[in-house]
Amino acid sequence: MIQKPQPDQNHILAALSPEVQNRLYQHLELVEMPLRAVMYDCGQPMHHVYFPTDSIVSMQYLLENGASTAISVVGNEGLLGVSLYMGGGELTSSRSLVQSAGHAYRLPKQKVREEFDRHGELLLLMLRYTQALLTQVSQTAICNRNHQIDQQLCRWLLLSMDRLEDNHLTMTQEFIANMLGVRREGVTEAAIKLQRLGVLSYRRGLIEVLDRPKLEELSCECYEEVQKQTELLLDHKPQRQVIKKPETIATAEL
Repeated sequence: MIQKPQPDQNHILAALSPEVQNRLYQHLELVEMPLRAVMYDCGQPMHHVYFPTDSIVSMQYLLENGASTAISVVGNEGLLGVSLYMGGGELTSSRSLVQSAGHAYRLPKQKVREEFDRHGELLLLMLRYTQALLTQVSQTAICNRNHQIDQQLCRWLLLSMDRLEDNHLTMTQEFIANMLGVRREGVTEAAIKLQRLGVLSYRRGLIEVLDRPKLEELSCECYEEVQKQTELLLDHKPQRQVIKKPETIATAEL
């Protein structure tokens, strides 16, 4: 029997005191987050803040020609809907696209603002999370400009794994290319390199990370900087999967 996701699977909700939880939990609504669903879109009004439990959402910036690049990922460490409490109104300049299906609890914008205006726990947690998110956005921009595609791929895989319970990701190379804002051929070459090194396997849209320590070693410093700031600001360490490297690894066909 599949267990229903609980609010405290989201680390911001779990960090609230029982008093604040009792005030907010009655207004939370559990919603499904289907793969590739658009939760917010550019110029569209926002009505809820989402607290993911077992899903991952990619925040993307769209160009006039239709191209997109991921600027951050959000999972059970955070929330979607920063604009609703940062004074930017109900519209967002980015698109929020589900990159790993799961669930989230959503809270109506009015309840978020009421709690935010109390200047209590939720205010502090949201501001700290926003600072951590800004670090991730800034580091992503630096990474995309200065580091090789295989390093960017390692960073993105690590950030995604930190927000999942296992070492499997369902993702096509075309989707990854859109996330990173690069050509699909570049992702293919990077994936082949990582497979030959025994770091991961890739078959029919399923990525399995086989050697996490090696993946961290091959990543650039951007991943470490993002995680350091997240742990410092939110007092949250991701549950990193212990992956035993197999003795032999067959390279999958792409």
